[in-house]
Amino acid sequence: MCGITGIFDTRAARELAPERLQRMNDSQWHRGPDEGSIHLEPGLGFGHRRLSIIDIATGQQPLFNADHSVVIVFNGEIYNYQPLMAELQGLGYAFHTKSDTEVIVHAWEAWGEACVQRLRGMFAFTIWDRNKQTLFIARDRLGVKPMYWSLLDDGLLLFGSELKSLLAYDDGRGGMKREIDPLAVEEYFALGYVAEPRCIFKQARKLPPGHTLTIRRGQPLPEPRPFWDVRFTLDNKISQQDAEAELRERLRESVRLRMIAEVPLGAFLSGGVDSSAVVATMAGLSDGPVNTCSIAFDDPAFNESAFAQIVADRYQTNHRVETVKSDDFDLIDLLARLYDEPYADSSAIPTYRVCQLARKHVTVALSGDGGDESFGGYRRYRLHLMEERMRSALPAGLRQPLFGLLGRVYPKADWAPRVLRAKTTFEGMARSSVEAYFHSVSILRGPMRAQLFSPRFKTELAGYSAQEVFDFHARRAGTDDPLALIQYLDLKTYLVGDINTKVDRASMAHSLEVREPLMDHELVEWLGSLPSSLKIRGQEGKYLFKKAMEPQLSDDILYRPKMGFAVPLARWFRGPLKQRVRDAVLGERLAATGWFNPDYLRHLVEAHQSGASDYSAPLWTLLMFESFLRQVVDGGVSTLSAAPTPTRAGEEALVLS
Repeated sequence: MCGITGIFDTRAARELAPERLQRMNDSQWHRGPDEGSIHLEPGLGFGHRRLSIIDIATGQQPLFNADHSVVIVFNGEIYNYQPLMAELQGLGYAFHTKSDTEVIVHAWEAWGEACVQRLRGMFAFTIWDRNKQTLFIARDRLGVKPMYWSLLDDGLLLFGSELKSLLAYDDGRGGMKREIDPLAVEEYFALGYVAEPRCIFKQARKLPPGHTLTIRRGQPLPEPRPFWDVRFTLDNKISQQDAEAELRERLRESVRLRMIAEVPLGAFLSGGVDSSAVVATMAGLSDGPVNTCSIAFDDPAFNESAFAQIVADRYQTNHRVETVKSDDFDLIDLLARLYDEPYADSSAIPTYRVCQLARKHVTVALSGDGGDESFGGYRRYRLHLMEERMRSALPAGLRQPLFGLLGRVYPKADWAPRVLRAKTTFEGMARSSVEAYFHSVSILRGPMRAQLFSPRFKTELAGYSAQEVFDFHARRAGTDDPLALIQYLDLKTYLVGDINTKVDRASMAHSLEVREPLMDHELVEWLGSLPSSLKIRGQEGKYLFKKAMEPQLSDDILYRPKMGFAVPLARWFRGPLKQRVRDAVLGERLAATGWFNPDYLRHLVEAHQSGASDYSAPLWTLLMFESFLRQVVDGGVSTLSAAPTPTRAGEEALVLS
């Protein structure tokens, strides 16, 4: 796990400024505190920060082939690197290291752009082939590892693991423009993140998951090309009993591959189904106790540490727990700088804390991320299927006007029991399937964004809606199965833009590598072949997964209500953060953009703080956007200091500069 960055001259082999490359590399010190190197030649500069996990002795980067005509910088892990190494040795390639990085170099030499098809893992890498005058950039299939890039006006292409490395290129003599993309702002206020491939700044992009970008010097810049997509064929005729057995075996293989490391290894253990299944599987593969860690909350409404303890006791893990105060909101400005783009998932706070805890004891941690998307675990999936049955039973000519009217007149009832909050359901029933799902997952839904944005900003949007992100992916889903379609949408949007972004930045802030056995692409492909009835049955989500894990986990772990990793925003904004949210949302920085309706901003604040409505999610989204404007846009180069300070475990930690 590392941080990579670089500069490529797309027009000629001009001399590059080494101090700019060094500053770009230093901006990602936190991603790789063990070693840092740069390579510079006319027209090309590569930077690498290393977190040593595999082949600690000889796996330094940038790494070259035998005649130095091919060089790579790589972030991630290739879990099948050992059999690939043997195959490449059989083809005549000699290895000078034992690293997965050198495997990619020789895979490029052997198979060219098709090398990515052979890689099983999480990765983002850039290769320069001097003989072919070709730059090749690739990102893993499910977007676990990030990749930003930007083409400057002078023909220089910048790339990096984090946006801050691209921003660090600017030394006052020019660089990437910090002009905010209004379309990205629309996506952020709808989804809570800026969806791939867009970036908050107009001049930057994110390489989409499962894509490559091949650039030949002196030729026009092409569009990224896909090399993988998941297909929900749903045509596997396997019996449930056999599917349970195969799932256990596939999970065992995925976990085993992710336990290869030369440094201390452990796992997050929340007490939910996904992380508990990973820990149970690890225990069956380990000679000694598994290292596990959990975050407890001092507010019982958010605390599920007792369930984590049940699993820890059953498998006799080395379990560490730390309690986070329910008023742990001191990270707001740090998170804005950490994520570089506006990012509104408040569970980034406990995620940051659990990564902080884990790094005191291990360098690699396995997580349960990705299980809800592939196994069908979200509550919203079951609600969507219920709506779909109703949608299919009524003709559109009747359904749309009837439920459109009900959605408009039905009161918003935050105070009511969940079963009586029918407004969202009515609004969804008036829409198509994809429109309804987008509506259900939006933080500020369409009518709210219409009130939030000023007339000037709506003019800048020119009719664009974040709905187009979902429409784009829906056209490529290759399925009309109601569950498979929304699983596909989540794999392309929420998993990448929210979950993977959250975990990557929070873990790398502490120089911790997180591995994701439930996002193994071969497992995801196999699950896509299974009928939806094995994923949700009645009101039970993750049906097959839970059945498969019954021999290893108790019913109070498998079948309890899902709690989630939440923080008490509503209470914060009426209590200890009351003045801060007023100052941010009603203050000068948001007003200076001219993008927001001040009357609606005041309504959100006052209605929430009076208790009339729960606007905690929209207010958090605004609070984080205002912090982004101050910390990143106004605050100069967005960096985290490389100043090491001792922790209780004697490790190095980051401090905010």
